[in-house]
Amino acid sequence: MSVQKHIHLEKHILVDSESIKGILYRIYCRTYQFCFRCAAVFLPWRRPEILTDIIPLAEKIKGKGISKVLIVTDKGLISLGLHKSLIEALKSMGILYSIYDKTLTNPSIDNIEEALQLYYDKGCTAIVALGGGSSIDCAKGVGARIARPKKSVSQMRGQLKVLRKIPFLATIPTTSGSGSEGSLAAVITDTATHDKYAINDTALIPRCAVLDPAFTVGLPPDVTATTGMDALAHAIEAYIGKSNTEQTREDACMAAKLIFENLYTAYTDGKNLTARKNMQKAAYLAGVSFTRAYVGNIHAIAHSLGGKYDTPHGFANAVIMPYVLDAYGSLIYRQLTEMSNYACLAGPLEPEKETAEAFIANIRELNVKMNIPNKINDLKRDDIPKLINHALKEANPLYPVPKIFDWNDMEKIYYSILNTSAE
Repeated sequence: MSVQKHIHLEKHILVDSESIKGILYRIYCRTYQFCFRCAAVFLPWRRPEILTDIIPLAEKIKGKGISKVLIVTDKGLISLGLHKSLIEALKSMGILYSIYDKTLTNPSIDNIEEALQLYYDKGCTAIVALGGGSSIDCAKGVGARIARPKKSVSQMRGQLKVLRKIPFLATIPTTSGSGSEGSLAAVITDTATHDKYAINDTALIPRCAVLDPAFTVGLPPDVTATTGMDALAHAIEAYIGKSNTEQTREDACMAAKLIFENLYTAYTDGKNLTARKNMQKAAYLAGVSFTRAYVGNIHAIAHSLGGKYDTPHGFANAVIMPYVLDAYGSLIYRQLTEMSNYACLAGPLEPEKETAEAFIANIRELNVKMNIPNKINDLKRDDIPKLINHALKEANPLYPVPKIFDWNDMEKIYYSILNTSAE
């Protein structure tokens, strides 16, 4: 056999070996997802009670015999005075409170441990989260630690590691994006390792949520934009995934429709209470949708960036979303066409390919209108291999995505969002 033929044969064997390995890995991921989907039927799914004002929340806390609560928030909201109406309502019911206001944009294990210590030191028996997804996730982390005092935060990483009732948890979202007020997830950052991950457990679903648009009126336009796109990513990833139910599909489509109809208005006219109210509803619906149907590769990549560079989560999702949807190609034409038709973005008689591509174009157009760039300036070329590993570890085998991404798929996305002019 000639040398050239021998080399060709070796390459052929190597390619076939890699192909078989990839096929087996995809089978493993799909089997894992199928088993988890079957098991999910038996989990205690529930939705938080929705309130529209602070006073009923204070009355509910009082009615449960709770005398002191821990308020988890951040310094920005305190400086804006958004906590004042909550304090007044609690005082009117004779309820004592302590405030933890050190929550970071990407809540850390240190945040949770500090807030937990304050909870114990002050004798609190309930938690109220006031803020965006960061404060709510921090509060959930505190609840998880109280329920499982012998487990560290990192030991509860992943699926169903809490499985015990946490203290009464109420949420007052001040952004319209994370959907954490209705979800089972708490996304935490380990500042020592730059690792960002989720604790997923039905025990972390809040007991009630106050959806009052007045709390979001002061949200800056850029935060309005990126948190709104975060909600859109939740809705889309839930809908195109393979673990949907009839209810999650309905919730996701309604969320997407509300976002396309109201986000730009909320961005340009922050005092428009109708747009703000509709965005709160959209974020909530997207949150309860993905809490059952899960997210996907968009979030896996965004979390890697948030852990490494502290990139705001909604901003990362907004930039990444069109690239990942493009990468799925024909696998999601039908789903995006259905969402587009539900949101009245395109006529139902258009071919699926054109309608789906127009749907993705609408996302890009919305980003442009709200001054969201199409690259991540902080992303460094040398960091990409490590970021890919992080994203693959998060996404596989859990997320029931339309396509199981491998290294090459992820690499293409990261290089697509790399701003080469910033290097």
